[in-house]
Amino acid sequence: MNNDNPLSPHIQIYKWHVSSLVSISHRITGVINILTLSLICFWIWTLILGNENYQIIYNFFNSFLGKFFVIGFIWSYLFQILSEVRHWFWDLGYGFELKTSKITGVLVIFGSILFTIILYSLRGILV
Repeated sequence: MNNDNPLSPHIQIYKWHVSSLVSISHRITGVINILTLSLICFWIWTLILGNENYQIIYNFFNSFLGKFFVIGFIWSYLFQILSEVRHWFWDLGYGFELKTSKITGVLVIFGSILFTIILYSLRGILV
């Protein structure tokens, strides 16, 4: 049986929306946050094992790659928090209009980036 029809034509004609991007990113950051919490627990566990093991993790977080991971973790948590606030308003019945949904989606994306920059720049003051 030769069938040349596409299996999912909706994928070929679907146009991405801000809400779609925020929704998918919200799910991905949720998984990243669980992995991050596991990594933080492992890092704290290395404190029990002694200074040598802790020093390896400490050196990693002071490297360029480690700082990249820290910035990524901060962004992931802030994105998740802002997206959850957006969902809370939806649970209350607000923000379902197309224009409002687009605006809040853009606010989640740019707000998480802005708050990441602010929080990472305050790291010397907070620690």
